[in-house]
Amino acid sequence: MIATQTITPLNPVQRHILDMFSFCRSQQTVDDLKDVLAAFYADKVQKEADRLWNEGILDNAAIDNLLNEHLRTPYNHQ
Repeated sequence: MIATQTITPLNPVQRHILDMFSFCRSQQTVDDLKDVLAAFYADKVQKEADRLWNEGILDNAAIDNLLNEHLRTPYNHQ
């Protein structure tokens, strides 16, 4: 069986990030930029979690449920 692949064009944000990485001349610069992006998204996640907590959507019981939930893909052994 031959796998087919769909190619989608990069969106403007993806192109901009690629452009930013093109200015990186050292591994340290790449690592610094990756750290900035990770911190940016971590801040967004924290703000959303705070919002959900303040609205009563997220609570200790919901967090416990998430911690105990099995999200692994079941494998079919044939």
